[in-house]
Amino acid sequence: MHRQRYSSAVIKNFLAHQTATKRLLATNDAVTKTKAYCDVFINHRGIDTKKTLATLLYDHLSRRKLKPFLDNKNMKPGDKLFDHIDNAIRNCKVGIAVFSPNYCKSYFCLHELALFTESKKKVIPIFCDVKPSQLSVTDNGNVPKKDLRRFESALEEAKCTVGLTFDSLEGNWLDVVNSASETVMESLIEMESH
Repeated sequence: MHRQRYSSAVIKNFLAHQTATKRLLATNDAVTKTKAYCDVFINHRGIDTKKTLATLLYDHLSRRKLKPFLDNKNMKPGDKLFDHIDNAIRNCKVGIAVFSPNYCKSYFCLHELALFTESKKKVIPIFCDVKPSQLSVTDNGNVPKKDLRRFESALEEAKCTVGLTFDSLEGNWLDVVNSASETVMESLIEMESH
C-alpha cells in the first residue's frame, strides 16, 4: 500500500493553520460553548482499550498539537453523555474507531460509529485483537430495530474500509500509535487542501 508522505514544511504550515483556527475559536465564546471542537474523535470500548491504545493515541495526538477527543479526558462530572459526545462527533474532522473483542457489545460504541457515518465523517479503523470478519451486531432484544439497522450499516461500512490491524500480544504499541497518528495527520492535511 502506497502512503503519501508530507514534507516537514507542509506539516508545519498545517499545524500553524490549526493553531490559528484554535485561537479564533477560543476568542468566540458563542462558538466554544455550543461546539465541542476537536480534530479527531477516538471511538473505543473502554474495557478493552481505554488504558492502552485509546489513551496512547490521545496523548500522542495531543503532543502533535492536535485536539483529540477521548471521553475520560474531555468530559467532566455533570456533562450530558449523549449531548457532549454527539456534539463532539458532529464537529470533529476525522474519527478513529478502535475495534476490539467487546466493541460490538456496547450500545455507545455502535451509536458513535453510526453517528460518524451519518455525519459523513472519515473513519480510520484500527482492528485491535479482532478481525473485521469477527465483528457483528447482536440483537439482545434491548436495542430498538431502528438503531440495529443504523449500527449494522455503520459496522459494514467500517469493515469495508482499509484500516490498521494490531495484535496487542505480539505487536509494537509505538508502531500502531505512530501509524494511526500519521494517517490522521495525512487525512487532516488532505481535508485542508480541498
